[in-house]
Amino acid sequence: MNRRVLNRSLLAVGLFVATFGASARDVLIRNATVHTAGAQGTLHHADVLVGGGKVRAVGTGLTAPAGAEVIDAQGRPLTPTLFGGITEIGLEEVSGERATVDQALALGKGGEMSVRPEFDVTLAFNPESVVIPVSRVEGIGWTLLGANATQGGSLIGGQGAVVRLDGGPDPVGPKVLFVKLGSEASGLTGNSRAGQWMILDQLIDEVRGRIAPGSHAALLTPAGRAALARYLDGGGRVVVQVHRAADIRQLLRWAGRHKVRVAVAGGAEAWKLAPQLAAAKVPVFVDPLANLPSDFDSIGASLENAARLRAAGVAVGFTQAGDASHHARKMRQLAGNAVAAGLPWEDGLAGLTRIPAEAFGVADELGRIAPGQRADLVLWSGDPLEVNSVALQVWMDGQSIPMRSRQTELRDRYLRAVPSAEQGGLPRAYPSAAGIR
Repeated sequence: MNRRVLNRSLLAVGLFVATFGASARDVLIRNATVHTAGAQGTLHHADVLVGGGKVRAVGTGLTAPAGAEVIDAQGRPLTPTLFGGITEIGLEEVSGERATVDQALALGKGGEMSVRPEFDVTLAFNPESVVIPVSRVEGIGWTLLGANATQGGSLIGGQGAVVRLDGGPDPVGPKVLFVKLGSEASGLTGNSRAGQWMILDQLIDEVRGRIAPGSHAALLTPAGRAALARYLDGGGRVVVQVHRAADIRQLLRWAGRHKVRVAVAGGAEAWKLAPQLAAAKVPVFVDPLANLPSDFDSIGASLENAARLRAAGVAVGFTQAGDASHHARKMRQLAGNAVAAGLPWEDGLAGLTRIPAEAFGVADELGRIAPGQRADLVLWSGDPLEVNSVALQVWMDGQSIPMRSRQTELRDRYLRAVPSAEQGGLPRAYPSAAGIR
């Protein structure tokens, strides 16, 4: 990286840290279209008062305390910061460079499955990752760090948690366990989906003490048994990546037997079981762009998946296939596509705010604009679910963040008006009359 760009990026990080280290100033945002993502719904020409890093009041005609900063939103949309999906932000810097990727544990030998539910990806989280500001300036304020299952050679990937993209090093929510089922995982269980349920039931037997530790049938370490036990009998949330309706049906039965609080990620055919998912109160995080059958697990994929699930009473959030870490900013575009396919607009916003906050145990802090919530807010130029809208300002804990990232620094460098070559204003590698500099 060019030294000048590096120094400028470090300066931006330094300003960010300095801003967040300063005492929080009261802020009154006036005349906004406030999408609370909560019980109040959308409020027009409303005010939001922020103090001490929290939302203090939401209403009309609020009075600014002495010394408060007053911002006229001019009717523009104000939302909570958005959920970036299930990602490896802070765990993956460059996907093609193995030394910068930390979301999977690969300990198995010779095709043997190594089941380590105690593996916790949050211990590798890097709050100074350059990927974080790239998402943050687009209105993404938090994400769920995911543990990749089959990449590590196991049905169970390990644990992750919600992190805020505020430069803090620690998770803000409880741990979440990640499991992958279906055709992508069948190679780990004798090339049979039936083997997946056999292995999962065996793991339950170990935790319950029906298989002795250290026996030939045991798969878990003592730490693994303790970790897995925390997700049984109504404990922590288990996120299961699964698509086929038949597999989702078996998941609901398995979760019911063992009182496991599951959430479905992907769920290309989840709409086929919408009433059962609603009755079991299982949230589903769908990819709204999944339409054509990419494999035999998703023959029933539909752009109307989110709308059909929500119509049946299912809590619907969003996830995305592919490089989710580097494309978290596209989550609101996905929500917009779900709205275009029939999902009500308010439910589209809820899928980026309140729904994931409730599913992953951070609803007391994130996902809504309401008194007592963290003042993590975004002021938008227009409808946040439209691709031509941008985040004008992001606040975290009530403090405005510099709207800069490595990408904006590079943009400004290469798109700014360049002085003449005689003035020495051309950056390196720019063409000049004398050739490449």
